[in-house]
Amino acid sequence: MIYLGMLLPASYVFSAEQVTAQQFVNLQQGNTSFAGFRRAHAKGACVTGYFEPNGQLAALSQVPIFAQGTTPFIGRFSIAGNNPTAPDLKSPVRSLAVSFNISPTQQWRIAMNTPPVMAVSNPHDFYQQIVAIKNGPQALKAFFNAHPETQDFLNWKANYTPTQSLALERYHSINAFYLENSQGEKRAVRWYFEPQGYPLGLTSDTDNALFDELSARFLKGPVKFSWVFILSEETDDENDPAVRWPEDRQRVVAGEVAIEQIDMSLNAQCQSINFDPLTLPSGVSATADPILRARSAAYAESYRRRAKEKLLEALQ
Repeated sequence: MIYLGMLLPASYVFSAEQVTAQQFVNLQQGNTSFAGFRRAHAKGACVTGYFEPNGQLAALSQVPIFAQGTTPFIGRFSIAGNNPTAPDLKSPVRSLAVSFNISPTQQWRIAMNTPPVMAVSNPHDFYQQIVAIKNGPQALKAFFNAHPETQDFLNWKANYTPTQSLALERYHSINAFYLENSQGEKRAVRWYFEPQGYPLGLTSDTDNALFDELSARFLKGPVKFSWVFILSEETDDENDPAVRWPEDRQRVVAGEVAIEQIDMSLNAQCQSINFDPLTLPSGVSATADPILRARSAAYAESYRRRAKEKLLEALQ
């Protein structure tokens, strides 16, 4: 199968202001690059598990994993940043990505983060936000003051307390997607993985505290989440990732995600996967959200760089 993200050139322009995927990844990479690693969310661990549906979402999407049976996946827990040895507890964002093999010709790759929304609505402003972060607290404060659309993100940030486990975070799709049933009817949705676990306590305060805790947790059994979908109404803008939908929107629990094993090695299965959010199966389609396309382009550029570095290393 050919994936959209793999076809985008390094110079792919994802905003009217001419910010390219290459420039975006250059900014994420900074002055120090780590050969062979992702330019964002460089530190992570591969996991494997399965999804077991309850049938509640089958009427909204023709994706077979929502109907019956169990579907295995490969996934990855990670923290934000380009440093694969960064201190776990200092990361402002935690992430979970999963990849389903739906059929021999279709895959679904999902990349989720702890924030439920983006701070801004378009790639150019997102680029400027990262510039502001790199320029320090005062620059970031000035950026937020100049961008009133950041309010939903700032409200979340003010009330967010990081947990002591990657298994206890709620992971959000951030962007909206369309679910499509067999009759061709579409519904815009967002989703999140709701943790079912319980606190165990950190086993260390080292730079690997979160991943040490996660490894210890698997010794007691699978890590589980409920997969919850938020259904949009006509007044909701599915193309603006900075606006949080009202809390009274209908929520449907599609089933249970069970993560069974963790692999911290550099050659683990997930390391070669580009978790491009536009790799979608029949029954799920992209909205016109420009941030969604920017994410896909940047993921592709990051993948291109690390794949080239690994190839050159192998040839030496």
